[in-house]
Amino acid sequence: MSVSVRIPTPLRKLTGGADEVSVEGANVGEIIENLEAAHPGLKERLCDDNGEIRRFVNVYVNDEDVRFMAGRATELKDGDEVSIVPAIAGGK
Repeated sequence: MSVSVRIPTPLRKLTGGADEVSVEGANVGEIIENLEAAHPGLKERLCDDNGEIRRFVNVYVNDEDVRFMAGRATELKDGDEVSIVPAIAGGK
């Protein structure tokens, strides 16, 4: 099944400037693997050495944070929208 993945600005250099790409996958983990196959370098920016989504990377499926769902095992259906949002910190 194909889902739309929204790519944040800092990672667009890996997608040839595309802000959105279509990727096949039954769950978030498969999407990450297929993103890596199509756009090498994305996985290392999204996942830690254990393959888990990094603390400072937020992944949403249809506006729902996957951390409150099943994480990488969160199931997807055709037409879902996955958003990758890097955490922002700082300030006074």
